[in-house]
Amino acid sequence: MDFGTWPRIFVVDVEGNGAQPPDLVEVAAVPVENGALVPSSVRSVLLRPPHPITPFARRVHGIRNQDVADAPTWEEIGPRVHADLEGAWVCAHNAHVDYGVLLRHMPGWKPAGVLDTLRLARATYPKAGGYSLDALIAMTGIDLSAVPGQRHRAAYDAYATALLLLDLAGRYDTWDALTAAAVPPGLPGAALPAPKPEEPTLW
Repeated sequence: MDFGTWPRIFVVDVEGNGAQPPDLVEVAAVPVENGALVPSSVRSVLLRPPHPITPFARRVHGIRNQDVADAPTWEEIGPRVHADLEGAWVCAHNAHVDYGVLLRHMPGWKPAGVLDTLRLARATYPKAGGYSLDALIAMTGIDLSAVPGQRHRAAYDAYATALLLLDLAGRYDTWDALTAAAVPPGLPGAALPAPKPEEPTLW
């Protein structure tokens, strides 16, 4: 894989307040350039949601309502997130979830494409025992000891997903081969279906 051919990519992760649909309480984006993470340019921000964080959500990510009491709202920070991600490729694990939440918060957002490390891992390791982020990190032996933060926080999970993306990408020869395996149907960047042959007519 020639990582120099890659476009601009942000590996993203979001955490919600447990509502349905969820309000954002944390967003992180890890830039990937030339096959390497750019730690100095990682974006991560806590947000004050319009509705309280539920006990279930707090048990998952550990973010408490008092932790976000003085945090900016999405209305304050959203335009900057939109500007960062507009026109870029984004990547997430089980990308439908993160993409869907971000798109609901940014209705006019148009990323260049969406990579899903869950879909990519299934294509790369069809006989793996599990495809959760934890299972794949354990299977590939990726070292997370230097990753700041903790599991189920947005920056940590985005960083781990970025490392998984690079590990999986090393098994593909080209960017086109990678996207063919990693972009879910119907999401930006997916290959268009082949046109159906014209039906014969009597004319």
